[in-house]
Amino acid sequence: MFSEEEYKTRRKKLKESLGEGLILFLGNDECGINSKDNTYPYRQDSSFIYFFGLQIPGLNALIDLEEDKEIIFGDNLSIDDVVFMGPIESLEEQAHKVGVTSVRPSENLASYIENSIGKGRQIHYLPPYRPEHILKLSDLFNFSATAVSKKVSVEFIKAVVKLRSIKSNAEIVEIEKAVNTTVQMQYKAMEMAAPGMTELDLFGAIQNIAVANGNNTSFPPIVTIDGQILHNHFRGNLLKKGGMVLCDCGAENFSGYAGDLTRTFPINKTFNVKQKEIYDIVYKSYQAAVNMLKPKQQFIDVHLRACKEIVVGLIELGLMKGDPDKAVESGAHTLFFQCGLGHMMGLDVHDMENLGEQYVGYTADLKQSKDFGFKSLRFGRALEEGMVFTVEPGIYFIPELIELRKSENKYMEFINYDKLEEYKSFGGIRLEDDFLITSSASRLLGDKLPTTSSEIEDFRTSKSSI
Repeated sequence: MFSEEEYKTRRKKLKESLGEGLILFLGNDECGINSKDNTYPYRQDSSFIYFFGLQIPGLNALIDLEEDKEIIFGDNLSIDDVVFMGPIESLEEQAHKVGVTSVRPSENLASYIENSIGKGRQIHYLPPYRPEHILKLSDLFNFSATAVSKKVSVEFIKAVVKLRSIKSNAEIVEIEKAVNTTVQMQYKAMEMAAPGMTELDLFGAIQNIAVANGNNTSFPPIVTIDGQILHNHFRGNLLKKGGMVLCDCGAENFSGYAGDLTRTFPINKTFNVKQKEIYDIVYKSYQAAVNMLKPKQQFIDVHLRACKEIVVGLIELGLMKGDPDKAVESGAHTLFFQCGLGHMMGLDVHDMENLGEQYVGYTADLKQSKDFGFKSLRFGRALEEGMVFTVEPGIYFIPELIELRKSENKYMEFINYDKLEEYKSFGGIRLEDDFLITSSASRLLGDKLPTTSSEIEDFRTSKSSI
């Protein structure tokens, strides 16, 4: 939790952005795994954390703009709760720490909303991403569940995006803590990996580090020998000599802030020739992108520059051909790099993803592409000082995609499909770090990990018993 003043300032700026009406914040409730009292690990809604700081189940909040009221709706623990969970500070005491002096019982929210609707007042709410929120909003406003998404406040979304996009100094400290825990997770995976282990062995070890140093992971870690599967959550494969491990993981602090790093490393002490060649291309793409990071730089142009660097490298290997700029313009690079270069990071590992990428990463003039290889570019607009970003280029050899494009006679002037046959079982390589956009460029967040192929080999050689 930050200082009282930090939360009061955030709410003040939000009120200035919206002007009139009520602003409704739905906190998250606990959710049962297989019974009411056996729950999933609790995670508060990120915008609720940002403006109100309290990570307690069952809370909601309102900011009444005309009456200048800030109210938290929730209930104190019953004696039964205390018996099973122990005593905690009253909700009033906790609310006071974030600058809120008005606390009302949960049941009062419905009547407050009903009275406001009766007066014809506008009520702003954000897009719900949990089914129970859809039902709650449907009940509060007395309209169908299908109508809920149609009545979200775009004005509210844009105001939240504007505020949460720029990280305060206090937020950067928390993000960097999460990144440093993630660094420890990556080191552990690179240190442990050996033939005969399973992906799950590595997963368990890095998950333990995240839980021991914070709240949990910021997303389910991707630990796989099949790096060509971008978000692979199967963890039953054996590690074998000659293969590689792709580890994409992140820690989440108690404060809710995230880290997100990826390394791909050999199960042997060193990469083989093909692995090293592809890794070095990915690294050159990464470095080209990092060198462009600065305020006012359109991130879509950073993405395109990284794509071009991949094409140039693959042309040198004989896997691609022709003019690199035309190859990228045609989309031929998407045979190897199918996703976006990076994303904002903060209270969500894909920051504010639930608010809509068209608001977070694009503008009225810059629209998100619907084309394959570009529709997953979560952010394209200009960078700003104070943003926190990931940069994560990759090269992925997906046999099914290669066969599809070949059958379609697609990109024939740019792809050497005969040569590509040698790489269909290669897998994939991704490299990812986290950066803060500064006044003139960017700063790598967290302690440095081995990044080049040589640095990774040196670490593996010094730590591995293979």
